[in-house]
Amino acid sequence: MPGPELLARLRQHRALGGAPPEELAWLALHGVPRSYGVGDVTTRRAQPEEWLQIVLSGHLAIQADRGAGGRTLIEWRGGDVCGLMPYSRGGSPPGDTVVEEPTDTLALHRDQLLEMTRQCPAVTTILVRAMLDRARHFTASDQHDEKLVSLGRLAAGLAHELNNPASAAARGANGLALALADAETAARSLAASGLSGAQLAAVDEVRQRCAGSLSTAPSPLERSEREEAIGAWQQTHALDQSLAAAMAETAVTTQALDALAAALDRGALEPSLRWIAAGCSLRALAADIGTSTARVSALVDAVKAFTYLDRAATTEPVDVGPGIRDTLTVLGARTRAKAVEVAVDLDPDLPTVSASGAELNQIWANLIENALDAVPRSGHVEVTARREPGRVAVRVADDGPGIPGDLVGRIFDPFFTTKPVGEGMGLGLDIVRRLVHRHNGTIDVESRPGRTVFTVTLPLAPGGLPDRPRTPPN
Repeated sequence: MPGPELLARLRQHRALGGAPPEELAWLALHGVPRSYGVGDVTTRRAQPEEWLQIVLSGHLAIQADRGAGGRTLIEWRGGDVCGLMPYSRGGSPPGDTVVEEPTDTLALHRDQLLEMTRQCPAVTTILVRAMLDRARHFTASDQHDEKLVSLGRLAAGLAHELNNPASAAARGANGLALALADAETAARSLAASGLSGAQLAAVDEVRQRCAGSLSTAPSPLERSEREEAIGAWQQTHALDQSLAAAMAETAVTTQALDALAAALDRGALEPSLRWIAAGCSLRALAADIGTSTARVSALVDAVKAFTYLDRAATTEPVDVGPGIRDTLTVLGARTRAKAVEVAVDLDPDLPTVSASGAELNQIWANLIENALDAVPRSGHVEVTARREPGRVAVRVADDGPGIPGDLVGRIFDPFFTTKPVGEGMGLGLDIVRRLVHRHNGTIDVESRPGRTVFTVTLPLAPGGLPDRPRTPPN
């Protein structure tokens, strides 16, 4: 017979105390009383759960490191139940279960759970509800952690993406101040030269060429050759060769300079060329600043669209094409870091799907990131989107080593990863699967060495028309 003290503690248990007395007596008779000290580990991450633990007093917690240092995922105190539950799959916990303060439990081994479900239906119902609550908690926690990790990767990539154009704009702004000073000095020298109207017209002729750019941007070799040619011309005329760099990417030619030299005397030629070169530099710097800031603006727009920052998280007709392109823009730094060639082939008139745009973009980001991680340096990734009967199919393919056949069936399991330790949490594909299923879609994978393809299919939105203008027929 179970001791009266244990029965009294079970009757006072917050979760199980309302069960029939005979069921509590069964638990007391078949359970094993256990006591733990602070720091004890009741179940380790790599070990399967073997015991149902009815926590009578104390404090236990599951701790895990999910890429940002250890933290508590879930905790139990006196009045809770933890460990293996009836009808659960009996997997291992996502982290070590650690005792935070002296704890007493009543433990039942997995071999007794089937008999418990027969003898204690009320207790079984309570435990199943607790299991479902725990599953919901872990699901929410997993999604939160994956979003944080994705946000960290996004922030790092965005910082890298923004750094180049922002630095270029800053350099241009600093150079602009110096160029303005040079232009003012050159303008004063030119004014002091006392040029006639015809001579000013000749100077203006070259200045107009400086204002115009070449029909095609010169290659570095072509630019160097132009700079050498203009520099040689200036050396022939005993002029400062440093002025050649400012004219190398403009439409100024040595023939135009010959015409200018014929119209001006030696004393007026150099201040005229300095004024022209200063104008070339100012225009080039202004163009660089404009290009850089436009790139920053485009990146901000892409991130805003990627996150649906200005939209409520609701289901609506969504065109998957722009979301895929925004995702690739946001991941541009990672693509260039590995010199990966990404081929994008999207049907121009894809129908819309009913979805949360932000969640769809999370799907594309996870699949494309996995593909980028899988391929070797200078590898290839393909992203395609096609209309199929009643649905849209998006495929992300890579030419990486493939997924071993014995692991293909496990890749969507939570915390399963083929990446090295510290490089993956094993949550990305689990999150993808959940999000796809939430949108009534399907996800499949085919893999062999040199070719892995993830296929996501999503049902069409009512009407299924693109939310952008169609391309008119030729």
